[in-house]
Amino acid sequence: MIKLEKRPQPSRLWTVLAPLLAVLLTMVVGGALFWFLGANPFEAIRTIFWDPLFDPQFAPFSRPQLLVKAGPLILIAIGLSIGFRAGIWNIGAEGQYIMGAICGAGAGLALYPSDSVLVFPLMILCGALGGWAWAMIPAILKTRFGTNEILVSLMLVYVAENILASMSSGLLRNPEGMGFPGSRNFKQWEAAHNAELIPNTGMHWGVVFAFICVIGVYVMLTRHIQGFNIRLTGDAPKAARFAGVSPARVVFLCLGLAGALAGLAGLFEVSGPAGQITIDFNSGYGFTAIIVAFLGRLNPIGILLAGLLMALTYIGGELAQLMLGVPGASIQLFQGMLLFFLLGVDVFTNFRIRLTKPELA
Repeated sequence: MIKLEKRPQPSRLWTVLAPLLAVLLTMVVGGALFWFLGANPFEAIRTIFWDPLFDPQFAPFSRPQLLVKAGPLILIAIGLSIGFRAGIWNIGAEGQYIMGAICGAGAGLALYPSDSVLVFPLMILCGALGGWAWAMIPAILKTRFGTNEILVSLMLVYVAENILASMSSGLLRNPEGMGFPGSRNFKQWEAAHNAELIPNTGMHWGVVFAFICVIGVYVMLTRHIQGFNIRLTGDAPKAARFAGVSPARVVFLCLGLAGALAGLAGLFEVSGPAGQITIDFNSGYGFTAIIVAFLGRLNPIGILLAGLLMALTYIGGELAQLMLGVPGASIQLFQGMLLFFLLGVDVFTNFRIRLTKPELA
């Protein structure tokens, strides 16, 4: 008989091997999926993971997009990982991302057409506050009324999407846009444009903030008392209470940081690559960042690498749709397989397989 036996402590070897094995299994099963859809599986995997970086035909255009796509994923995933470590399950980062974009863009458009150097810093501040305020709704409801933050944060995503549709067609609509939904284009307004810092690299302020957050959160989790409190709350809630850690304070801190970072990701996206508030501005980064957080083992350095890998699947997936004609839904399924296999393989981090003889009656 096959039996799962709990390990005395998590296996360090499987902690490292699990993400690598999950990626390998995703390639194998994903290749079978592409074969079923009529595409050459080896060509599909090569198109997704190799061509965007090394093919001379596509690499000059794809490489800069790697940082553009990875920036918001890393920012959001870093914020989510803080809460996940404490056992606080914020699934509504997509809504916080949208509200950060709306608040940041709204602050900038209120000052149009000012050329002041303070416009963009003000947009950054308002973007972070917008995401933070949206995350405070599930935080307050959880600490005061004991509601489930998973359901509340997730439902607020759909509220944010409706606010986005209303704003792009109403209050933030471009008065010179001939009635079409959408705000003014920030790419045509230098004071509010999140432009590339180094031409043809994809490096903008959102990517810089993402790298800074990776370092800052790593230091907080490993060197600061607040990081110890967060980890203690997630690993041993009763011990955390005996140690004097306030559960409500941890909830506000984790959800607040996650909301602020998601809001920043939304602001940097709307003022840079996206360029404007539109009805379909949100692109699922808030949900994909959950995969990035777990693929990176809730570790800031791991999240940085996982964010780059997931960004590569975005770019390579778009290339596969163009070159091989595979449907877009298959690429989303391919990305979802990463989390599915990671959760499956991760069982061996805490359990080992034992072969036992069946007991006689």
